[in-house]
Amino acid sequence: MEYDWIWKSAIVALAGLVLLRIAGRKSISQMTAATTVIMISIGTMIVQPIANREIGKAVGSAAVFVLFLFLMEYLQIRWDGLERLISGRAVPIIENGQLLVSNLRKTRITVDQLEVRLRQLGVANIGDVKNATMEVNGQIGYELMEHARPVTLGDLERILGLQPGMSLNTSVLFQEVRQNHHPTPVDPKLQ
Repeated sequence: MEYDWIWKSAIVALAGLVLLRIAGRKSISQMTAATTVIMISIGTMIVQPIANREIGKAVGSAAVFVLFLFLMEYLQIRWDGLERLISGRAVPIIENGQLLVSNLRKTRITVDQLEVRLRQLGVANIGDVKNATMEVNGQIGYELMEHARPVTLGDLERILGLQPGMSLNTSVLFQEVRQNHHPTPVDPKLQ
């Protein structure tokens, strides 16, 4: 048929979507090297049948790639050494507030690029970072210095003098409001 490429394209696209859905929900930024290779291979295999008229083989090949991906992920869970070999490990790039220049070189990232990525994460000053790592998925993991950390509920409870687990509603500040009793302020001039 002259227009059979239309329905073949639709079948291949649908099969590709189903197989990629089965393969997992990882976003592109979280894909490991193995996942990236498999996804590129599936994309290549999906395009080929339109030209070669081999839809069954393309879908079968894509299914083999997905099974291979499952096998690799399973083996990485079972053996830590294999995970380290295939996916790698996080690399420290800032430790105790100090840039680890040699590790920046290993990850092929410049200080300027690190600053850009930290700004994208909401960190205004590289000096505010206590520890940072380049994760295996290419993202930056970081811990802020004590002075740069946002206030947590626990911090607020300590500041207000609350017992751990006591809600803010039971604090001294709100007892007056809940009891609808407001002590009359004493004017120091009258004393």
